[in-house]
Amino acid sequence: MITFDGTFYRITDPEFEMVIPAWVGYQPDTADEADATITFRDGSRRYATFMTLDVVQRKMHTDASTGDSLGGRYFWCPDLIIVRDVGYEGMAAAIRDLISSGDIETACALLGPLIDDEDE
Repeated sequence: MITFDGTFYRITDPEFEMVIPAWVGYQPDTADEADATITFRDGSRRYATFMTLDVVQRKMHTDASTGDSLGGRYFWCPDLIIVRDVGYEGMAAAIRDLISSGDIETACALLGPLIDDEDE
């Protein structure tokens, strides 16, 4: 289930919650890229960047015109998961599969614990 609190989209699953910042022009059914924090039932958190191949291609074309990344000859992004289809549901499905296969531990960086303001 996807909910929206005005700042973040939240995808709630029995095994995790995925939080995606709301970007102007990006909607849950049509987003072709997103950054997400995934929090698991045990409180551990991981990070992922999702993109379709079209987004990667657009970024490489932009780099070709700006001269970045050897004129668009390569692209890299930490914790990248390339998805075939647009939308947050497909991104969540990829996370479910990565959890099921055990590949989540190498595909997405482990984040440190949240710091409570009272602990500072």
